[in-house]
Amino acid sequence: MKRLAKKPAKKDEVAELKREMARLKRESNAKIKGLESKVKSQAEEIERKGEEIEYKNQRLASKDMEMEGYKKVTEERILLLEARVKELEGKAVEPSSIS
Repeated sequence: MKRLAKKPAKKDEVAELKREMARLKRESNAKIKGLESKVKSQAEEIERKGEEIEYKNQRLASKDMEMEGYKKVTEERILLLEARVKELEGKAVEPSSIS
């Protein structure tokens, strides 16, 4: 009689273990889906940030070229002004040396 009583208990235990296993599977699948969603979201964010950085780098390169152009123009104007100052200084010295 004891054996007969144990068999149903094992069936109940097996059934309980199967339910527990199914519950753990569901929980684990839910967690995996949640993590996959987070990873996908972060990957999209990284890609967006990468594109944003690339765009900003292009803008900076453009600004650098623009600044380089201004620098060249400014340097040319400075050279011209220096030459003009020397020219005027030369003219200012000439009359006093004649006297």
